[in-house]
Amino acid sequence: MWEYSDIVKDHFLNPRNAGKIENANGVGEVGSLACGDALTLYIQVNDDNVITDSKFQTFGCASAIASSSALTEMLIGKTVEEAQKITNKDIAKYLGGLPREKMHCSVMGQEALEQAIKNMRGEAPPKAEHSHEGELICECFGIFDEEILHAIKENNLKSVEDITNFTKAGGGCGKCIDDLERLLAEAQGEGVCPTPSDQPSFPAQGMTNIQRMHLIESVIDDEIRPMLQADGGDIRLMDIDRSTVLVKFMGMCSNCPSSQLTLHNVVEAKLQEKVDPDLTVKEG
Repeated sequence: MWEYSDIVKDHFLNPRNAGKIENANGVGEVGSLACGDALTLYIQVNDDNVITDSKFQTFGCASAIASSSALTEMLIGKTVEEAQKITNKDIAKYLGGLPREKMHCSVMGQEALEQAIKNMRGEAPPKAEHSHEGELICECFGIFDEEILHAIKENNLKSVEDITNFTKAGGGCGKCIDDLERLLAEAQGEGVCPTPSDQPSFPAQGMTNIQRMHLIESVIDDEIRPMLQADGGDIRLMDIDRSTVLVKFMGMCSNCPSSQLTLHNVVEAKLQEKVDPDLTVKEG
């Protein structure tokens, strides 16, 4: 289990500025429920370009909640220009440090802030949209190449493990590891030529029942379990009854108030995407 500072624990147990600002001047949305972390950041700015209020809504682990809470405290009272200078390292420092495996939570906060400021200026919609020229590297967590390159350069990352800690890319099925190594070499100026990643799909159409069962087991083991384990939880496949999949949450997930959201928006959504859109997932 990771060691959290007292400040992190305080912001997790007593989050500041949680909620929504109606008619906010700027809104930034990053991540997704399917990826295990999601954050919406709201900012209210007065005529003097000072952020007078900031709130957040987040779905994620203790570090995600604490990072979002801390960010809102850091923003209130600053000018937009001052806020623009806040980095993920500043968020982590404000919290008294974060476990390296949880630094992606502070990165998510910085990305949401950048998006909220762009939205305030009319430069972008609330939800970050990737250009069609960007390359999707990590399908498990929806991470694009520009995000990874930015994280490498901003935080002086030296290994694929560092990239996973700061972006979550590579923390799922692991099929993008070769691409992460390529981007790491590219960012370090080694001139490696990009090569498209080979991302095989899991087509369930036409499969026998036995093949479908093995496929469900594979998706849970290779894609869903790593996402939950990254936040201290786990999942066990209990039974498969035709189109109903029975699972059991373990670890942090077993007592999490968001377990039903995880069940439907993460586990069920991933199995419907990879196996069969008619699948229903229940706790057994």
